[in-house]
Amino acid sequence: MNTKLTANTKRTVLVTAHTGRVAAVESARLVTNRLIGAGLNVRVLDSEAEEIGCAGAEVVPENRAALDEAEMIIVLGGDGTLLRAAELARPVGVPLLGVNLGHVGFLAEAEVEDLAAAVDRVVEGRYDVEERMTVDVVARLNGSVIAETWALNEASVEKVDRMLEVVAEIDGRPLSRWGCDGVICATPTGSTAYAFSAGGPVVWPEVEALLLVPNSAHALFARPLVVSPRSTLAVEIVPGTGPGVLWCDGRRRFDVPPAARVEVRRSAVPVRLARLLGVETTGAPFTDRLVAKFELPVEGWRGRVRPP
Repeated sequence: MNTKLTANTKRTVLVTAHTGRVAAVESARLVTNRLIGAGLNVRVLDSEAEEIGCAGAEVVPENRAALDEAEMIIVLGGDGTLLRAAELARPVGVPLLGVNLGHVGFLAEAEVEDLAAAVDRVVEGRYDVEERMTVDVVARLNGSVIAETWALNEASVEKVDRMLEVVAEIDGRPLSRWGCDGVICATPTGSTAYAFSAGGPVVWPEVEALLLVPNSAHALFARPLVVSPRSTLAVEIVPGTGPGVLWCDGRRRFDVPPAARVEVRRSAVPVRLARLLGVETTGAPFTDRLVAKFELPVEGWRGRVRPP
């Protein structure tokens, strides 16, 4: 367990949920009650407190103060819910533990059917913390900054109504011009998200790299690229063409006019994810998670055949 708490400090966990889903609310109540019963201090956000309605929980505003001396955030929902929680957790370095109630839920560590066991591992301190790369994103127009943000999965420059005309750049050198639906600049974590649906490769989380994935590009050379994590990616909207829009993690949106330039580079601030120990369906190698999430066929596999 990785924690900054002292032995005399009461352990604190923030519980947040997708309150639009009945299953998420019910699971949040179960988690909250189980943690309180184990002697932990539990916080819930004031915007969710009425729906969760768990007696004994501390109600806090949705800001950084909600994570003062917090050990982790338990997030109940899909990847979108976890990405929302990451906005709160990233600046202060508090790890996230996702419980999947969505569809694929690649960022989640546990499935809802394993919820009780997952909470027990948290109570016992049986988890590790891993860091996931994020990217800093800056949009400029004629040298002036018009947007500045970050992303855990990807930053995508996309068309508004008609095909987008862009020039892609890597490390200060032009790569190619594309007429396309957009260009996705992704992290290894984001390789199984939007970049994957656009035909990008799956990159194992421990691989340090950045991805540049053209989306429906009308060009002979429009392959997804894997580049150094020290590289700077840039997408320029060709002057005199239509405007675009910048999306980060599908949550933060910025208009980018013709002649705008979007730069993406590795951030010094990661997102920290909790990984449980001792639960059969979690803490698994990434290969096993990939097979489970995408329901990949592995029948007939024998593994290494050992001599008798």
